[in-house]
Amino acid sequence: MVWLKNYFPKYSVVKGGQIGPDERPPWGELILLGLQHVLAMFGSTVFAPLVCGFDSNTAIFCSGIGTILFFIITGGRVPSYLGSSFAFIGTITTATGYKYAPGAGLNENIPIAQGGIIVAGAVYAAIAIVVLLIGYKWVEFLMPPVVTGAVVMAIGLNLAGTAVGQAAANSFDAWMAFTTVLAVAFFSVYGPGFTRRVPILLGAIVGYVINLICGYAGAGPKIDYSGVGNAKWIGVPLFHTPKFEAHAISLITPVVIILVAENIGHIKAVTSMTGRNIDQYIGKAFMGDALATILAGSLGSLGVTTYAENIGVMAVTKIFSTLVFITAAFVAVIIGFLPKFGAIINTIPSGVFGGLSIVLFGLIAVSGGRIWIENKIDFTNPRNLLTAGIAVLLGTGMTGDLKVTFGPIAFDGIGVSTIAAVILYQILRGYPNKQPASNEGTGGRMTPEKCEESADYELYDLHQDIPVKRFRLD
Repeated sequence: MVWLKNYFPKYSVVKGGQIGPDERPPWGELILLGLQHVLAMFGSTVFAPLVCGFDSNTAIFCSGIGTILFFIITGGRVPSYLGSSFAFIGTITTATGYKYAPGAGLNENIPIAQGGIIVAGAVYAAIAIVVLLIGYKWVEFLMPPVVTGAVVMAIGLNLAGTAVGQAAANSFDAWMAFTTVLAVAFFSVYGPGFTRRVPILLGAIVGYVINLICGYAGAGPKIDYSGVGNAKWIGVPLFHTPKFEAHAISLITPVVIILVAENIGHIKAVTSMTGRNIDQYIGKAFMGDALATILAGSLGSLGVTTYAENIGVMAVTKIFSTLVFITAAFVAVIIGFLPKFGAIINTIPSGVFGGLSIVLFGLIAVSGGRIWIENKIDFTNPRNLLTAGIAVLLGTGMTGDLKVTFGPIAFDGIGVSTIAAVILYQILRGYPNKQPASNEGTGGRMTPEKCEESADYELYDLHQDIPVKRFRLD
């Protein structure tokens, strides 16, 4: 039982300066820091389920429970918060046919989506077991930066039509979307202090307040609060029983590739910030995220992922104590039992929601390009050019009801893009160098192909722009 005794860190108290994962600040500061992490994750964790027609309170509750589960499985060694993953949005809305509108209510096909989320979590868990047994390098081999960047960009572009549709329902919604986008941009660039970490939440508040004022002034439709009045202050989150349908499963399961990419990127980011190599915990981090996703799907929420918003907070505060995330998780669980809060979230107007969608989906698309830039991908190499170009076009063009079907299994644009990128890159791995493999005749400079083979590796997150160091593949 010695291993169990040493499974969790023995936290020592540190006052001031950088605080490591196995350390903690004084209790008073610990609680405030936990609340700060709740604020950081809040906007994205609420937004993702809302656009899919899921209950926001259930999602917040599952994010807290999932974070606690992640903490237990990783032995408190990996500082991370698990929130609703944006990677599920496109596949779930396609599989269920749900379209968001103020007052539209819950998605009637939540159980069908749950089945796909659970299967995705199970596949994720299988990958985690393989990583625990043989290591994680094979994951980086299958998904180098050119593949990851193409998939991430395809996700953002595939969702673009949905964002524009929400923002352009009518002229008033279009102006509210524009106002919301400007608010988010202002807080992202000019916001003082911590406001730069939560521009989505603050932008939503600004857009909502302006929309509310316009409604009472007669310049636009009023916000309907009937649902808020009928909601209870305290109640159990809405849970559902999952249904397993091959069509939904085939659409949702490929999201696993994005979850793996996000998790690896976050491990690398924490390693660079703390100066401690935690690559040894990648397998456990995969398993924690996978089981948390299975749990969320079983209860009626979106799958979860490690959040870059919270990693960004750590980068600013230099406080990496995993106990801070346990504090945040318990606060999230408490919020999950406040239905009145969820009803208020559901009153967000379509224009404001469309503005937020434009920002978030746009950032997803651009972040794919950032992956290529940060890793110096050589697009004069046909292998990279074909892999990225074909994958992005498939993800962008296959929208609406366009799918590739194999019997009962169907793949939407994101699924086809992901599979095409992975397979095509592996097929083209044998493409010969265009220049000499050695440095001879190149003035001592490495050839583009050689630079690519030893390129720094960075996985960029879908949620937030955070500065991280890069790690070499070789």
